[in-house]
Amino acid sequence: MSWTEPYGPLIDTRVRLLTWNVWGEYGPHAERTRQIEKVVRELSPDVVTLQEWAGQSLGYEHSAAGSGALPCAVLSRWPITRREERHLAGGAMPGSVLFCELAGPRGPLQVFSVIIGSFRLDESEVRQAQVRALTAFVGEVAGRRHPAVVCGDFNAPPDSDEIRMLTGRSAPGTPGVVFYDSWEVAGDGGPGHTWSNANPWARPGLYPDRRFDYVLSAWPRAGGAGHPVRCEVVGDGPQPASDHYAVLAELRY
Repeated sequence: MSWTEPYGPLIDTRVRLLTWNVWGEYGPHAERTRQIEKVVRELSPDVVTLQEWAGQSLGYEHSAAGSGALPCAVLSRWPITRREERHLAGGAMPGSVLFCELAGPRGPLQVFSVIIGSFRLDESEVRQAQVRALTAFVGEVAGRRHPAVVCGDFNAPPDSDEIRMLTGRSAPGTPGVVFYDSWEVAGDGGPGHTWSNANPWARPGLYPDRRFDYVLSAWPRAGGAGHPVRCEVVGDGPQPASDHYAVLAELRY
């Protein structure tokens, strides 16, 4: 292995992924749906992961939706060749995760859409249990040759124990299953809040501004595949479409 090119020559091509908790059917749902569609059309990501909505109207040729009280979805430009889902037990509101393997043009892309169900400040222990179940699932179904990306709403900020487990700052929930945080690697250096009191749909909750939504990528594969090169918060305009803002990331692929 060369210290100057430990992954070999770096890949220049990229995949664009958008993750968004779109707040189910709350509020003026029809109006919000039109706004969500407009944002997605303008950004034109290759892959979209959604929480609390299946995104049927977004026009992607390939899609899969999970079941349960807090459904997750994966929408893709490319065929979905594998699909599995798990419920993440614990607390009053269990989470869920949907895994899809995509037949992308440069090899398989392994995508997980996830929502950690508990949002209460005093339920970090519940979220940690759900994160352990999530990483066990990732370790079970994802291979190590191709990029693996975990996207979604974790209801936890970056300095929480549950996110530290995922990003190598504490013992991982499952040995060997850790991720790069795309915002940390390739964001603009700001806080990246996706739950914000500037958002009129979030403000009634009287909750602190937090970064809850993530694009997490596994250790880079050959050529740096999966490594974040750009990340931004989107869907945060003057008329937001959800109580969460979205995250758009570009990864080497």
